[in-house]
Amino acid sequence: MNSYLLFKSLHLIAVVAWMAGLLYLPRIFVYHVENNEKTQATDIFEVMEKRLYFYIMTPAMILTWLFGIILIYLNGVEIFTQLWIQLKFVLVIFMSIFHSHLSRCLYSLRNKTNTRTAKYFRLVNEIPTILLILIVFVVIFKPI
Repeated sequence: MNSYLLFKSLHLIAVVAWMAGLLYLPRIFVYHVENNEKTQATDIFEVMEKRLYFYIMTPAMILTWLFGIILIYLNGVEIFTQLWIQLKFVLVIFMSIFHSHLSRCLYSLRNKTNTRTAKYFRLVNEIPTILLILIVFVVIFKPI
């Protein structure tokens, strides 16, 4: 079996799982904020948010990074001389920072200290989509 293709497949599977969470969690935050006065509803949203973030998103992010690093190793570290991989790396760092931002939002909602609106969460829900589009085009077309 070709180990490169195995790790590339595992990398893509992890990315899909991570992206699903990055796209869904802000949407749950929208519902959470819109139903802030309903304790029973917010309790359910808090369980959903926690499970999504800690059991799906974070492990998927870690695996995405792990398999990505393995792919870099298998390709040879000199791949970093290519600008497209440097750009992809920067975009993935931005995605990881966004992941961390969602963690802070999760804690503020859980601790009832959130000051952000549903409109804010609808807006930030577009960030992972934009990053995904940029990453896919950079990886497929290698424009630089």
